[in-house]
Amino acid sequence: MILRDLNYDIHITNNNHLLLIEKLRNYARVFIVTDAHVYTLHQDFFNDVFDMKKTVIHVIKPGETSKSLEVYQTICDNFLDHQIKRDDVIIAVGGGVVGDLAGFVAASLLRGVDFIQVPTTLLAMVDSSVGSKVGINTRQGKNLIGHFYDPSFVHIDVNFLNTLTKRERHNGYAEIIKASLIGDSELFNQLKNPKHPIEEVIRRALQVKIDIVKKDPFESHERMFLNFGHTLGHAIEKVMNYETIKHGEAISHGMMYAIKKGIEYQITEHTLEREVENLLNQYELLNIQIGDIEMYEKQMQSDKKQRKDGLQFVLIQSIGNPFIKII
Repeated sequence: MILRDLNYDIHITNNNHLLLIEKLRNYARVFIVTDAHVYTLHQDFFNDVFDMKKTVIHVIKPGETSKSLEVYQTICDNFLDHQIKRDDVIIAVGGGVVGDLAGFVAASLLRGVDFIQVPTTLLAMVDSSVGSKVGINTRQGKNLIGHFYDPSFVHIDVNFLNTLTKRERHNGYAEIIKASLIGDSELFNQLKNPKHPIEEVIRRALQVKIDIVKKDPFESHERMFLNFGHTLGHAIEKVMNYETIKHGEAISHGMMYAIKKGIEYQITEHTLEREVENLLNQYELLNIQIGDIEMYEKQMQSDKKQRKDGLQFVLIQSIGNPFIKII
């Protein structure tokens, strides 16, 4: 299955790497960024797909703390030491941290090197690998240094999902639920059935994102809808030092907060609170207790969606009908 609605193709497959291998023939050498967990777990993939004689692999420590200026600098130095050229390609093999970091390296190194996304987590497949946002974190917050930079190709292989823990898989479902809430009521209902076809669910979630990104590639209005649940979610992640809670769990609390705020402002249908809460609980996304909400509300003020007239906050009126309110 190939989605061709953006400036690059998105290939959804199950253990078929022929198209990716064909793409690699266009490049002199391959520079890979991955993390230690993925590199250990998927040795067969690396050996089957890449010609190691013309491949440089940079392995980072797993986790959000690697999405830093220091690690970015280390990767740039390593690739420059290996004399990377503009007819080479940088490939991210891993989750969202690897994709965001490798993409930022590609966007800035030599003023732009081609970049391929190979997401290995459900979260990265349905979110960060598509949409062209790349970047790194700072001590002030998440993704505050970054760029819009298109990959040349996105290779989504659902076979990678077989190695995920249940919690990590559920982590990805948070972004699928978000996509359904802002753009696809049929997907929302489909997710209630635990036996849904995963390729179809991924395709539908991506189509919501693609349709929004096509209208607003640089986040001046509609693309902000994709931040539903993320304003509070990012604050939770930062307060918890990106350790005790996963991204999907944090934004799930953020989505519930946004729905409650929407009801408070008389924008959101009040029946949605229980319906969304039930679906999030089905995927065990509200299990982590976050405590007093006020500490996160203070942290929200450093969010990159903050403007001089206030914080642009995404609410939903009903499923498939997002709304931006300045709070």
